[in-house]
Amino acid sequence: MIRVLLVHEIRLMCNVVAAVLEDESDIEVVGRITSVDEALARASECDVVVTSSRMPDDGTRQLLETLAETCPTVKAVVLGLAESPNRILPYVEAGATGYVRRDDSVEELLKGIRAAYHDRALVSPEVAAALMSRVTELTQVLDGVHTDVAEGADLTPREREILELLAQDLTNQEIADRLVIEVGTVKNHVHSILQKLDVSGRSDAAAYWAIMSETEP
Repeated sequence: MIRVLLVHEIRLMCNVVAAVLEDESDIEVVGRITSVDEALARASECDVVVTSSRMPDDGTRQLLETLAETCPTVKAVVLGLAESPNRILPYVEAGATGYVRRDDSVEELLKGIRAAYHDRALVSPEVAAALMSRVTELTQVLDGVHTDVAEGADLTPREREILELLAQDLTNQEIADRLVIEVGTVKNHVHSILQKLDVSGRSDAAAYWAIMSETEP
């Protein structure tokens, strides 16, 4: 049985969709919700959230993003989208497993719910192509970040050694004890590291170290 939670800003629409779904032997409507907060509070009761794309105050994307973080096993299907990659991609990136276009039939809605439940996505060729293009763009951006960090740091061997210890959340005194050097020397190195990496604090420097470690053999 697929447990479905309906989320729509108009209660009448919740009731209409629920009436359609309740005729299906493999689907159970566990709730009809008109607010994002209530939907999040009851998300653990369902397998699939079917939500309007027009929840107030950008609530639909807030719902999708929070579900992805707090209830990753719950799938989400967004209702009422235009067949346009530019309109659909933001919801997919926010965490939607599937979508139903505003002109789709009841059969398409049922297919979308069942596909989401089985962790499958039903998308048009145009949307699939847009998704692939987006993945390529993100990969290129990430590769660029890795290259910039690895090549732009220009740290000395001692600075790299201190940065590694700094990334382990050691204090200046602990680093000094570990390397048998003066605390003042450590402070000078840390200052130089922050300047070279163009970051404002130790936590940002530690994040750089994590990326640098990934780019090196």
